[in-house]
Amino acid sequence: MTSEHYLKQVSLFSENRPGQLAAFAKALEDEGIDILAFSIAEAEGFGVIRALVSDPERAVEKLSDLGYMVRITDVIGVRMRDVPGGLREMAELLGTANINIDYSYAFSGKHGAVLILRVDRPEEAVRRFSSKGIALLCMSDLE
Repeated sequence: MTSEHYLKQVSLFSENRPGQLAAFAKALEDEGIDILAFSIAEAEGFGVIRALVSDPERAVEKLSDLGYMVRITDVIGVRMRDVPGGLREMAELLGTANINIDYSYAFSGKHGAVLILRVDRPEEAVRRFSSKGIALLCMSDLE
């Protein structure tokens, strides 16, 4: 994906054991990198930390130097209504366009509700959101 409407997400793969999140956070803290949002998923003894950070390239460099398996993934960030039904509206928009959500996470903060998505047809998802007037986010919107 190549567009100003995609966010750079850091994905770190590691053993699912105590202390891994703390080590990840400490490595970024040492570099002065802010964690803007994150999620954790686990599967059979391994975990994936997905995070939006203030400097994804530097985060990947630091974490790689520490021996972690890490990469940058493009995701979409959209503003959604922070009311009951806000998530359903986003999911229906994608579902009716036959766009599958690989994974997502959301948060609500000082700038309203935000939905982060990895989808199977990102260009079409961006088109659909744009055509409905749904705000697509760039990194500066999250800082």
